[in-house]
Amino acid sequence: MTTNQKTKKQIVIEAAAKLFSDKGYSAASMRELAGRVGLEQASSLYNHIRSKEEALQEICFENARKFIDGITQIEATVFEPVQQVKALIDLHIQVATNDITSVTVFNDEWRHLSEPALSEFLALRKDYEERFKEIINKGIESGVFKEVNSTIALHTILSGLKWIHYWYNPDRSSELEMVRNDIMLLLISGLGVND
Repeated sequence: MTTNQKTKKQIVIEAAAKLFSDKGYSAASMRELAGRVGLEQASSLYNHIRSKEEALQEICFENARKFIDGITQIEATVFEPVQQVKALIDLHIQVATNDITSVTVFNDEWRHLSEPALSEFLALRKDYEERFKEIINKGIESGVFKEVNSTIALHTILSGLKWIHYWYNPDRSSELEMVRNDIMLLLISGLGVND
């Protein structure tokens, strides 16, 4: 979608993601956001979003949906635990490098959500993590993964992927395949798989 095809709300949400990423959610203001989208008055933003938190919710839930939709598709189309974990690692790399700004906000600023959005967000995250852990458990039960604690394995994998959006920028795109291969080798071999 090109800039002139985006709705004003999409433009505001993207500008909010950049502002929250640059300054942190708490330090950002509606006045600054208005300035970033070329509006003289912060009150003009209310034609597009109700509040700063609405922008944060949009960013956090949009990214959460990418992970939920991704794992749902993987569960439906990939059936071997090793291939499922590889597909989930690829999903994390893809999401992290496709929209660095919004992923940074998703990872760092979600704690500023208020209820009931915070509980809904945490429920989505728990659902994703439980489904990922179940894939690891199936690999352990079938003997393709080592006998490890699946909760530790899950959080080790997720922690091993969390830095990518901080490191990546388009100037490093030529390195991305090498990084992906190294991450895959380290994380998958850690589960006891040598392919």
